[in-house]
Amino acid sequence: MPENMTDTYDVVINGASVAGCSAAILFARRGARVALLERRSSMSAHKVLCTHYIQASAHPVMTEIGLADALDGVGAIRNSADYWTKWGWIKPEARTGPGVLPHGYSVRRETLDPLLRRLAAETEGVDLKPGHTVGELLTEDGWVTGVAGTTAGGTFALRARLVVGADGKDSTVARLAGTPAEISENNRFSYFAYYRGITHPEGRTSARVYYLDPDNAYVMPNEDGVTVIAAVLSKQRLDDFKDDIEGAYLDLVRSLPEAPDIDNAERISKVIGTVNYPLISRRPTGTGYALIGDAALTSDPLSAVGCAWAMQSASWLVEAAAPALADDDRLSAALAAYARRHATETGPHQHLIADYATARPFNEIEAFMFEAAAKDSRMAEHFHVFGSRLMTVEDFMAPDMVARAEKVNGWSLSEEALRTLAEGAPGTPAQQHGHDDLLEGAAR
Repeated sequence: MPENMTDTYDVVINGASVAGCSAAILFARRGARVALLERRSSMSAHKVLCTHYIQASAHPVMTEIGLADALDGVGAIRNSADYWTKWGWIKPEARTGPGVLPHGYSVRRETLDPLLRRLAAETEGVDLKPGHTVGELLTEDGWVTGVAGTTAGGTFALRARLVVGADGKDSTVARLAGTPAEISENNRFSYFAYYRGITHPEGRTSARVYYLDPDNAYVMPNEDGVTVIAAVLSKQRLDDFKDDIEGAYLDLVRSLPEAPDIDNAERISKVIGTVNYPLISRRPTGTGYALIGDAALTSDPLSAVGCAWAMQSASWLVEAAAPALADDDRLSAALAAYARRHATETGPHQHLIADYATARPFNEIEAFMFEAAAKDSRMAEHFHVFGSRLMTVEDFMAPDMVARAEKVNGWSLSEEALRTLAEGAPGTPAQQHGHDDLLEGAAR
C-alpha cells in the first residue's frame, strides 16, 4: 500500500461503465464527492458482449441522469419488440400503435459507454480517473475504507466512506473482499454481428425476437442504421459451429422465419460471441462496500436486463446510502436496506431467467402465456410490460390474466401448474432456491 494517502472521497467507484457512471452521477447530485476509477485509459473504451437493449424499467434513471435526452440526441432507437413463437407473432403494439407502450433504448455500447462517461465527467463532484487499476482494498477494523492500485505513472491510494464495485461479472472489488457468489451454468452460447442496410418490415424499428424453443435469435435495429443480429443457441449445437463459426452463424440467420435479408446488406463486423457466460449472484454489500450492476448480479444476456439493472441497482444504492454516508451505523443499515431491495427487485425475475438459461423447452406455464400473447393484443401488452421488468412475477401471473389466457387459448392449465400458481408464481421469493440464503448476511 502506498504510504501517502493522496485523496479522500465520500465514495470511490471502481468501474466507469453503465453502473459506475450512473452511480457516480447520482451520488454527486446528492452532494457526495466521488472518485470514479476506470482501468482502461481511453474515454471511448466500451464493452463488446452485450444485448444492446436497455429495458424500459431503467427509463426513470436514464431520465434523471440526462441519458435519455442524450440517447435521443445520438439517434438511439426507442425500443420495442415483436416476438416469433410457434403460435404466431406476439406484437405488443398491435392495438396501441408504436410509441405508446413504455420504452427503453437500443444502442451499441461503442456509443453508450463513452456517452455515459462524458456525462459523469461533466457532473460536478465526480472525479473521473481513467487508467486506474485497483489491486487492494484498504481496511480498518474489518471495515473497507478505500482502495489502492496502479496507474501508468505509479501507484495510488484513495480513502472513502463507501467503496462501490461496478466492475463487472469478474469484479475486482468482490474478489478482494471475498464476497460469496452463487454461479449457475448458462447452457446457451451466442454469436452476433453488425449489419448496415437491413430492411425492416413496414419500415419499423421494432426488434424481432425469435423463440425457437429452446434456441433463440434476435434482429435489433440500433443507431446510425446499424442492425445487430444474434443467434443464442443451446450448447447441444456447439458442434455445428466448431469448424466454421461464420458459416454456421450465417446459415442459422438465413433459416429464421421471415429472415432478415443479410445477403443484400453489408456486414460491418466480424462474427462476435462467447460459448461460456455463466449467471453469477453475489451478496451485494459488505462492511464498507457495495456491488452494483454485473458485479452484484450477472444475468443471462438473452433476458436483456444487464444495462437496465446496472442503472437501477445504482439508483437503489444511492437512494439508500447517500443520506447515510456521514455515519458508520447509519451506513451499515442503509447497505442492508439496499441488499434487501436488490433481492426483492431482481430475485424472482432472476430465478426465472436462470431456469430458462438451462436451455430447456418451454414449460407448461410459459407455453400457456406465450400462446395467449400471440393470440390476444391485451395479453401481448401484458407480456411486453413483464418482459420490460416493469411488473412483478406475481402480477404477470395474476388470476385475472390467467383467466383471460384460458379464454383466449381455449385450454386450461393442469392441476400441477395451478398448484404451482397457488403456492406462489414461479420465481417468487419462496422459490428462489438459495438466492435469499446468499443475501442473508447482508440483509440481516
